Amino acid sequence: MNWEYQGIQTTASEIGTTAIPAVAIPLPRLALSLTDAGKIGGLSVLTDSPTRYDSTIGSPAASIADATNGQRRKGKSMSRRSGQAGTVVREGTFYRVRFRIDVPNGRLQRSVTICPASPKAIGYLNKVERQRRAAEITAQAGANSAEAFNRAVAGESGTTFRQRADRWLQECEHRKRNPVASSTLESWRSALNKWLLPALGDVLLADVNNLTLKTLVATLDQAEPKLSPKSINNYVQIVKMVVASAINENGEPMHPRKWNHQFIDLPVVDKAEQHTPCFSAETVTAIVTTATKEWERMLYILCAASGLRIGEALGIDIESISPDRSTIQIRQKVRKCRVEDSLKTKNSEREIDLHASVADPLRDFIGTRKGLLFATGTGKPMSDSNFRNRFLHKRLEALGQPMAGAHAFRRFRNTYLRKALCPDGLIKFWMGHAGRDMSDLYDKIREDIQYRKLVAESVGIGFELSKKPDVVPCVPWIESKNTVEVSA
Repeated sequence: MNWEYQGIQTTASEIGTTAIPAVAIPLPRLALSLTDAGKIGGLSVLTDSPTRYDSTIGSPAASIADATNGQRRKGKSMSRRSGQAGTVVREGTFYRVRFRIDVPNGRLQRSVTICPASPKAIGYLNKVERQRRAAEITAQAGANSAEAFNRAVAGESGTTFRQRADRWLQECEHRKRNPVASSTLESWRSALNKWLLPALGDVLLADVNNLTLKTLVATLDQAEPKLSPKSINNYVQIVKMVVASAINENGEPMHPRKWNHQFIDLPVVDKAEQHTPCFSAETVTAIVTTATKEWERMLYILCAASGLRIGEALGIDIESISPDRSTIQIRQKVRKCRVEDSLKTKNSEREIDLHASVADPLRDFIGTRKGLLFATGTGKPMSDSNFRNRFLHKRLEALGQPMAGAHAFRRFRNTYLRKALCPDGLIKFWMGHAGRDMSDLYDKIREDIQYRKLVAESVGIGFELSKKPDVVPCVPWIESKNTVEVSA
């Protein structure tokens, strides 16, 4: 068998008597012409097929992966770089360091002065010191920085804040880990469309930094109608989440930021000054007394006596109420006249124990009905906005009370339970609030049903129940044939 490698010709017999040093032979540069499948002493022959031939047995011994099968990712990649230390050169009377820096659509070479070239000059550095200083200059310029690299790549793609925000909303909507409620997504989308995209929509995502947010905060602070500090903080948080959502192929942030609230001049939220209206016991009693419809009266009573959110109250299914009508399971809610099985938080899925003075009228209100506890005449879910605007606000206006939403009933219940010295763990459970420390995690009071009911009876409801008005309940309309007795 004759073979040739890089212009050297020999035969198989010569190979057996000649010492051949161990060399790494690159596959693309090796051309073999095999005319015999016999043994080649001391040599393993690699062909262009993924099989290794052993000289001892003359048969395949192992498989070698084809290097051309794997497709390497195209374009720039920080993981394929070993890093720059800079090249020190002498230019005229100075030593300078040369290195490359990433910019959109390419890399630029920079040259920075290190020190004078004359040993007698002030500031002269020896060779080791020049190399150390060159490495410092290169690092400070961001030549080896992943952040600078990602910023350059983002500049090449031209991703704007608007484009990234759209993709972020889609990711939040379909992610499995920590899914986002539809109401939260709608709130984020509304804030983006009204406040953020008009100001930042066409800005490159790589350019959204502390200075950008400082300008945005100043704009929001001058907006009409006046935005509260809490609203401005919420909108700024959305911007932060959009920027942080941009990640590279390794799952690392492309635009890491250290946000400086002092520089941004972000307003401080004073919880004591936040608008949190709360009904008094007298106001709740008056609202319940003046209600003209039975379903309206029952809804007022439930919201004030249980602390339910309005969407949770409208989403109560009669089957989720215990047979004695003293316990309600919260498993769903109504939003925009649609029933949703996703609640605000995990802690919102709970059981609420009712006082006997509430369970009795609730039993009479349900009767033999099935389906939603509160429904329209056709059996569909009620609208929370219609309830607020057409009923609650009219009651408050007639009573001379300031306007408030149904959440004021919830604040009334939470306040009353604290006044009645109700156990803190039970308050959090009934209200659907999360625990704050390990004591809350260890608290198993919610699992003691008998004790829960005992506390519910002892603390009461905090307002007076008037006599049930003489009205017809609002129940789904069912068509039936009238029977008329005719005397003979």
